[in-house]
Amino acid sequence: MARDGAAIPEPLSGRAPGVPEWLEVVGIRVGAIVIALLIGAVFLESMGHDARAAYREMMIGALGSSFAIEQTLIKAIPLILTGLAVALAFTMGLWNIGAEGQLVVGALAASWLALTMPSLPRAVMLPGLWLLGMAGGAAWALIPGALRAFAGMNEIISTLMLNYVGLLWVDYLVFGAWADPTSFSFPYSRRFPEHAGLPTLFGDVHMGLVVALVAAAILAAALRRTAWGYEVRTIGASPAAARYAGMPVRRRILVVMAASGALAGLAGVGEVAGVIHRIQQGISPGYGFSAIIVACVAGLNAWAIVLVAVLFAALLNGGFVIQTTGVPGAIAHMIQALILFLVLASEAVLLRRRRRRALAATRAALSGSV
Repeated sequence: MARDGAAIPEPLSGRAPGVPEWLEVVGIRVGAIVIALLIGAVFLESMGHDARAAYREMMIGALGSSFAIEQTLIKAIPLILTGLAVALAFTMGLWNIGAEGQLVVGALAASWLALTMPSLPRAVMLPGLWLLGMAGGAAWALIPGALRAFAGMNEIISTLMLNYVGLLWVDYLVFGAWADPTSFSFPYSRRFPEHAGLPTLFGDVHMGLVVALVAAAILAAALRRTAWGYEVRTIGASPAAARYAGMPVRRRILVVMAASGALAGLAGVGEVAGVIHRIQQGISPGYGFSAIIVACVAGLNAWAIVLVAVLFAALLNGGFVIQTTGVPGAIAHMIQALILFLVLASEAVLLRRRRRRALAATRAALSGSV
């Protein structure tokens, strides 16, 4: 009981008094972006480039015209979907590093349909592409999921290694059975039939953008408003407690890994059916790996992933453009890495401060009670 007139403080959040949690989260990320851009500017100046001019060209290349905006949104689509894939797995404590491979295998599965059954009507072809892409990505993710659930194998290793198996599988097919006979040995397949191309919303932006936004809405609702989402979050926070509570941990591992892979597979469908209209070597410039940064910077929040994915797509698109001015395009990847590093470092420091404040508040509460 508390002494007369003494209130017991609530040591729940450990945040600074009067500072909402959302403001801390947003502040960390905005600060990380600003500092990363400043460090990038110092790097550019040290190499003899005009940082202000380089950033201006990046902005123009990413958002300076309707074509630039379209290209940024096109690059944002796979980042959103693979970011959601990574976030779902990470929320349950599953370190799915294999979104790149799941994207590629999803693309392969969709390409199989377009290349082997080109006479299918459009009403069958388009749903088939999406379904097979999801199935391919899900099946590829289920391999490490099953190894984790039934053999206790570390999914970091298995998902990472399967990335390269998927990429080499593409190489095998585009240099062999699926090679375009008129390509002069270039590593790509025949072009998909016209009716296997995804409808466009405006310009070159395909319907994958709608699919990505719907996926974000479904994932956000599922994780926060369903019993399934509660189980996923609980298992991620404490697997032992979840088992004690009778939650089906093994089954959830399989379902979450399959769903994660399916989301990444959707990204692969968007690339082969909405952008390049064939399967080829290097269909992804590393979207699955960038997705890890996107998901972490977004705090595993589905709607935040959409915003961060657009930002990172703008960086990628701007990075491609500034290469024509002699500035290394790798500056975009460097800025992405700096943002992730600064966000993680800031949150680690903030977590320590929260724990100290929470401990101090708990001690104050105990000293004020009898």
